[in-house]
Amino acid sequence: MRVLVIGGGAREHALAARLALERDVAEVLCAPGNPGIARLARTIPADVGSPDALLAVAEREHIDLTVVGPEGPLSLGVTDRFSVEGRLIVGPTAAAARLESSKAFAKAFMSRHGVPTARFRTCDTFEQASATLRSGEFGFPVVLKADGLAAGKGVVVADDLAQADRAVAAAMQEGRYGSAGARVVIEECLTGPEVSFFVLSDGRRALPIGAAQDHKRIFDDDRGPNTGGMGAFAPSPLLTVALGTQVMNEIVDPVIAGMAEEGQPFRGFLYVGLMLTPTGPKVIEFNVRLGDPEAQVVVPLIDEPLLPLLTAAASGELRQSPCRLAAEKLVGVVIASRGYPESSDAGRPIAGLSDAEHLAGVSVYHAGTARRDHEIVTAGGRVLTVVGRGHDFAGAIARAYEGVACISFDGMQYRRDIGRKALQSPNHQITKSPN
Repeated sequence: MRVLVIGGGAREHALAARLALERDVAEVLCAPGNPGIARLARTIPADVGSPDALLAVAEREHIDLTVVGPEGPLSLGVTDRFSVEGRLIVGPTAAAARLESSKAFAKAFMSRHGVPTARFRTCDTFEQASATLRSGEFGFPVVLKADGLAAGKGVVVADDLAQADRAVAAAMQEGRYGSAGARVVIEECLTGPEVSFFVLSDGRRALPIGAAQDHKRIFDDDRGPNTGGMGAFAPSPLLTVALGTQVMNEIVDPVIAGMAEEGQPFRGFLYVGLMLTPTGPKVIEFNVRLGDPEAQVVVPLIDEPLLPLLTAAASGELRQSPCRLAAEKLVGVVIASRGYPESSDAGRPIAGLSDAEHLAGVSVYHAGTARRDHEIVTAGGRVLTVVGRGHDFAGAIARAYEGVACISFDGMQYRRDIGRKALQSPNHQITKSPN
């Protein structure tokens, strides 16, 4: 089969790298891709914001299966456009993608279908949000979320009223998140360790494919502003067999059934962001695709051919038997550019990539990179994800940071505690949602 991967980040690099190794994949193409992906797949310039442009690529290149990486094309209806033409594609329709593209929709959907989540209120005006904050309904700290897509940066945990007021004003009056912040969701602040739980669905059933733990804050020890993710490890040691069964029964299965019941069957990857509260797992958020950087540590642990699973999900024919997962541990460290997450410093030459890539047990996935003449340079906030593999987390952590140590560029920043939570007792993994 000829497979097209849509996107150009580290998540898509991980997908392309995996698919390129599979026996039944004749060729992997990526639109638009990046310099790292270009070493293993053919990259094609394309506007990921145009479903018509992406469809044209699939038709011109005689693609058999398309896999969508980022949320943007899904929210714009790329799956709807491909489906009209009878083309197999992994990803939900625009209506089903509202589980991610609209926090207000997701919260109302969970309320309708009894899916456990934080108490919330949706506010359409600044005055309504201000009144809600002053009502004492949620107390402090409180969670404020931009309703729409904000590249993982539209969430603020406010410790007091002054901070909450600033966050609401930034979203609803100053337009920090554009149209995504025109409406906000205010939630109670849950506490507990967090787990990212991933399934692949064909619209009727869902197959668990792994769990990870992400690190959203920019600085060590979960300090500083939220980012798109500074690192992850998998599998999550918190996800016992019993807990996985509970999450499927109380959250995933009701979501898949509810979407089908409402006339919008969900096909594709579903990422369930969980907070393991004292009263049980609750949903922090949904993503309608693989996470980034979680994909870089989850996809390599799938210990069976990925292509048949993707094809079955796209065609509505997923099997019911469990997905086989490897016993190894993976730790991924994101290397970011100066100024991230508020800004990014582009055009800085990156040294040491080859040295890192040749280390045993280390993989390097490109995110914000570009080729300039004969060198690779920075081209975004999150630049690379360096993944270490080991029989235990200590070994995986050591390999990941050995790889990071090989790489350098002006303004390079990264966290030095990725994976530490995997070495600690779960009793010490208490955080504020939605870190």
